[in-house]
Amino acid sequence: MSILQHEIDQIEKHETDLALRDSLSVMGKKWTINPVEERQVLRICQSFDLPLVIGQILVSRGIAFEEVESFLEPSIKSQMPNPSILKDMDKAADRIADAIINREKIAVFGDYDVDGATSTAVLKRFFKMVGHDIRVYIPDRIEEGYGPNEEAFRILKDEGAKVCLTVDCGITAFDPIKAGTDMGLEMIIFDHHAAEPQLPDAYACVNANRLDDESGLGHLAAAGITFLAIVAINRALRKKGYYNDRSEPRLTLLLDLVALGTVCDVVPLTGVNRAFVAQGLKIMALRQNAGLKTLCDVAGVNEPPKSFHAGFMIGPRINAGGRVGEASIGSKLLSSDCLVESSEWANKLNHYNSERREIEAEVLEQAIDQIESYGHEHSNMVIAFGENWHPGVIGIVASRLKEKYNKPAAVIGFDENGVGKASARSVSQIDLGNIVIAARQNGLLVAGGGHKMAAGFTIMQDRLAEFHAFVNKRIEAQLKGEPLLARLKIDAQLSVSALTLPFVKQIDALAPFGAANPEPRFILKNVKIARPSVVGENHIRCYLQDWSGGQSITGISFRSVDTPLEPILLKSRDKPVCLAGYANINLWQGKESVQFQILDAQ
Repeated sequence: MSILQHEIDQIEKHETDLALRDSLSVMGKKWTINPVEERQVLRICQSFDLPLVIGQILVSRGIAFEEVESFLEPSIKSQMPNPSILKDMDKAADRIADAIINREKIAVFGDYDVDGATSTAVLKRFFKMVGHDIRVYIPDRIEEGYGPNEEAFRILKDEGAKVCLTVDCGITAFDPIKAGTDMGLEMIIFDHHAAEPQLPDAYACVNANRLDDESGLGHLAAAGITFLAIVAINRALRKKGYYNDRSEPRLTLLLDLVALGTVCDVVPLTGVNRAFVAQGLKIMALRQNAGLKTLCDVAGVNEPPKSFHAGFMIGPRINAGGRVGEASIGSKLLSSDCLVESSEWANKLNHYNSERREIEAEVLEQAIDQIESYGHEHSNMVIAFGENWHPGVIGIVASRLKEKYNKPAAVIGFDENGVGKASARSVSQIDLGNIVIAARQNGLLVAGGGHKMAAGFTIMQDRLAEFHAFVNKRIEAQLKGEPLLARLKIDAQLSVSALTLPFVKQIDALAPFGAANPEPRFILKNVKIARPSVVGENHIRCYLQDWSGGQSITGISFRSVDTPLEPILLKSRDKPVCLAGYANINLWQGKESVQFQILDAQ
C-alpha cells in the first residue's frame, strides 16, 4: 500500500468518526466533512506533487483535474473572458468611446459601499489615463438612500453631462433611470444585482444577471463588470484610432481596486474572480495607489495584503464613510494620487470606522434583547426593528444576528412616519434576494431587491407582521421539508502536531480565500487547552496541544466572550476537547508562527 493510499484510508476513518456526531456543536452547528473521490485525490496529489490534504481540499471544492493548474496559478491571461459576451457591452463601450473622442461630459453615479467605491475609482482612473475627466456622484445614505434618484440626475444634467453611467446599482431603478433618459441623459447601467424580466429605460444595460444574458459571468462583482467595461472601451478606442498618437493605458494597474471590490462584495472567488483577486493583491502590495497605501497604513496592514486584509481591515474603513460619515470619501480616496489628501481622507475613514463600531454595538444589543423577548425559536427568520436606528449599521447588525441565530436575519430602522429601511442577510440554504423581490411584487414592500445572501428593502411599519409571515412561508417552501440547520463544512481532521509552518504555507497555496473558496477548515481532535486568557475587547487566546503531547501552537477565538465558546475555552483545561477552525501564519516582529483560529467546539 502506498503512503498516499494509507493516508486516504485514515481520512475515511475520520469521516466515519464525524458521521457518528449527531449532536450539534456548542455554537449550534452540524459539522460535515466534504466527501471526496479517492482516486481523483490520489491522481491530483501524484500528478502535481501535492500533500494529501491539499488534494482532498481541491477535490471537495469541485476542482477538476484539468483545472488544478489554473487554480493553483490563476492568471488574467488564461481566465479573462471576452467582454463582448455580455449583453449590451459593445453598445455601451462604443458610445462611451465616442464620448471620449468627442470630449462629451460623462458622469458616473455609484453606490456608497466598497464595490461601488472601487468601481467608480476604476472608472475615474481609467478616464484619467486616456485624458478625459469625469464627474463622480456618490449619493448620501441618509439624505438620498440607496440607488439612483431623479434629483441627482438633474444635477448632473445641469452640469452639462451627456452620458451618465451607473455602477453597482440601477438595474431595478426603473423610475429614476426613465427620468434621466427623459431629461436627455444617455443612461448606461453597469450592475450585477438580480434583474427582473423588465429592464430600465436605458441606452444600455450591462449586467451578467440579466435574464437574457448568457455570458455565465453572474458571479462577478460590480468592480469586475467595470473592469471588463474598461477593457471593452479601451478596445473600442483602439479601433477608432484614438491611440494613434498616444500610448495605451496599462489596465492591469487597476486590478488592486478590482480585487478589493471583489473580496468585499463577497462574490465567489472562482474563475476570473480568482484571477482578479490573486493578481490584484500583487498590485496592491506594490502600494502604487496613494489612497490604498495610506489606508493600509492607518489600518496597520504592514505585510503583503491578503483577502483577509482587504475584507476585514481595508474594506470596513471604506464602508464606514458611507455608513456614518461622508459617502464620497471612499471613492475620492481610491481615485487620488496625492499622499497628503489621501492621508487626510484615510484618517477620516479610520475615525468613522471607530464611530461605526460604537453605534453598531448599541444597535446590536437592542436587537438581541428584542429578538430574545419574542420567541424567535419558531421563526425561520429573525427580524429586529427600532426607531431611527442608524441605516449605516443595520447591514452589519443583520450579519451578526445571522451568525448568532444561524438563520436569515433582517434589521429595520423606522422613521417617524413609519417608513422602514432594512438590510437582511441569509444563510446558504436560503435565496433571500428571491424572497424579497417576491414580497415587493406582492405589494408587501415599497421597494426591495438583492441577491441570494443579502438584500435590502423599504417597508411600511403596518406591513411588518404580514411581511414576516410571508417570509416564513417562502423559506419553508425553499427548505422542502429539510430543517433550517447551520452547517460548518470541514475539509479534514488533523492533529495539532500536523500544523507545522511548512504545512500551513502549503495551505496558503490555495489562496486567495473568500466566498466559494473559504480558508480550509480543520478539526483538531483530543486537544489540550492551556493558559487561556481574554485579550482585546472580547477575544480569547490560548495554547493548543495534542492530548498525548508534542508541539503547541497559539489558538485565538475572536468575539467569543459571552458566547457558548467562552466556557469551553476558559474552563476545559482538565479534559480534551474537539475544535474546529483554520490555520494561518501569524507574523510578529518579523517572526512567523502557526496560529489556529477557533470557530467552534464539541
